Amino acid sequence: MTEQVEFRDGFPVEASAQASFEVSDRRRAVEAYRFFYPTVSLEMILRGTRAIGASNAAAGIIVAGPVQVGFTLNSDTPYLGAGLDLRESGPMVIELPPGPLVGLVDDHYHRWLVDLGLPGRNGPKGGRVLLLPPGHDGEPPAGSEGYEVVRCDTWQVLYALRALPLNGDLEQAVELMRTVRIYPWDRRDDPPAFTFLRDDDMPMDTTPLAVEDNLEFWRVLHSVVDTEPAVDELRPMLGLLAELGIEAGRPFAPDERMAGILTEAARRGRDEMLVSAFASRRPDRMAWPDRAWEWVGLRPENGTFERDGSLDVEAKDRWFAQAIVASPAMFRRGPGAGSLYWLGHRDASGGYLDGGRGYRLRVPLPVPYSLFWSVTAYDARTRSEVATEQNQAALRSLFEKLEPEGADHVDLYFGPEQPPGAEGRWIRTRPGHGWFAYFRVYGPEQAAFDGSWKPGDFEPLG
Repeated sequence: MTEQVEFRDGFPVEASAQASFEVSDRRRAVEAYRFFYPTVSLEMILRGTRAIGASNAAAGIIVAGPVQVGFTLNSDTPYLGAGLDLRESGPMVIELPPGPLVGLVDDHYHRWLVDLGLPGRNGPKGGRVLLLPPGHDGEPPAGSEGYEVVRCDTWQVLYALRALPLNGDLEQAVELMRTVRIYPWDRRDDPPAFTFLRDDDMPMDTTPLAVEDNLEFWRVLHSVVDTEPAVDELRPMLGLLAELGIEAGRPFAPDERMAGILTEAARRGRDEMLVSAFASRRPDRMAWPDRAWEWVGLRPENGTFERDGSLDVEAKDRWFAQAIVASPAMFRRGPGAGSLYWLGHRDASGGYLDGGRGYRLRVPLPVPYSLFWSVTAYDARTRSEVATEQNQAALRSLFEKLEPEGADHVDLYFGPEQPPGAEGRWIRTRPGHGWFAYFRVYGPEQAAFDGSWKPGDFEPLG
């Protein structure tokens, strides 16, 4: 508890007023950090993709693995994605072929704009999305009939696509991605060439890990605020940033006192968000009352973390501390939804998963899916795939033999040493590194929701 402000004859005493300023600035800084963490996260995704050569005319295609540091990326599907600079290009078109593509576009503040592919308006039929930059108000451009027109509040946007490797054909999925077309609207009659950068072993870091607990976090945030139009929806929080010296058109130059406050706020804010992610007190986080598995996304209604009458700030913190991008399709809880995400970070007794111990995970068969399922192990420090000499962090029904014919369950193993008989069903973990898992079901069926099917908990070995 902080000391109360001292008043004399109705006015705050000077020394007490100065102490109150200190408390107020620190409180504002932590709240601003948590609110704008998704913004910094998205900016670091843009920087990470630009570092490998992505641009308005090029994007990487990867099957993610431990060499790519990215919040809860998975190895289930190939990825295609990058940032688009609409200030440079003007309106842009994303043209999808028919097929099993899943994706979205988010703006620079990490806010959902539109779904692409299967969860989008045209589903598996493909289609064209026209992204309009800030200032393009009024009627859509002439000739845009048949396009899904999306208005963007920011100049920089991120698009992310995955191709579902049906029947385990990864290369076919990659080739489908190569038929995606991205081009400026004013070049629609003669689209310029688009380059696909393919290298699954290419190191890449798209996380804010390097900046999330220090003063650099605020420099990155200032770079976004300083180059993007003011967004009406964010005016109150942008005003709070201005009180901390972060404002468009104004250099970021904190004095020693404010630099100390902002640095401490970054550390504290990061820590508080990780508590939301991994030590939440929300009862609605639990997937089943008799299991340790939790829902990663706490709001199944939408991809904006809105609930009736307010923004669910705890759900927003929890998601962006461990994941990236959000859309309604990612959080739906019903048969036929794109995918389900369950978080496992505690064992059957409630203890955190320890990289120095071995565990067994028993999965009842058949898993209720129409497409496939997987379990991926992530390092708690990096929130990225566990990196060991095994160079594998996922067990996937499409690629590993996880469903023996006639079996009623399959046992998966995790730990620093492979147990006897666990060949092809074991992920190595690192001693001294806590870890967590995402259990993903693609095309979930009714049993995934009504409790008639559920995975076991992680059981310590020995």
